[in-house]
Amino acid sequence: MFKIYTPQDVNKTIPDIERRIKQLLFQKNHVVSLQEDLQRIIEAGSPFIEFFNKKQELNVAVSSLYRSIEQVEERGVMIKSVDEGLLDFPSKRFDEEVWLCWKMGEREVKFWHKKDEGFAGRKPLNPHGLSKVETQDDLSDLR
Repeated sequence: MFKIYTPQDVNKTIPDIERRIKQLLFQKNHVVSLQEDLQRIIEAGSPFIEFFNKKQELNVAVSSLYRSIEQVEERGVMIKSVDEGLLDFPSKRFDEEVWLCWKMGEREVKFWHKKDEGFAGRKPLNPHGLSKVETQDDLSDLR
């Protein structure tokens, strides 16, 4: 599902998104652990049955990880980094499409960047959202 987010929309979703990202990180670490186990089985020259059992366990874990990623991104959220808990939410600044940028541990979304910029291009939101003009006359720049 595609959605244009406002900062307020993002802030409402943070508790659920943060829980999901923590679960994704756990799943990713489990996949890495299983890959390491599989490599040890190969290096030890273990019987085929051990290899195939571990490989099947890895396949299930990888499939589960991808399903979890899909569930987050189905909400219209772009996962930029599972390890860092870095996500982008599509938004609008006047007529320009931009990303609202949130990182795990932040209590609310505080930054945005243009579509062709990344984390390094983050700019702080002003107290009223994505306004070009920081006056009381223009507080409704997010649509």
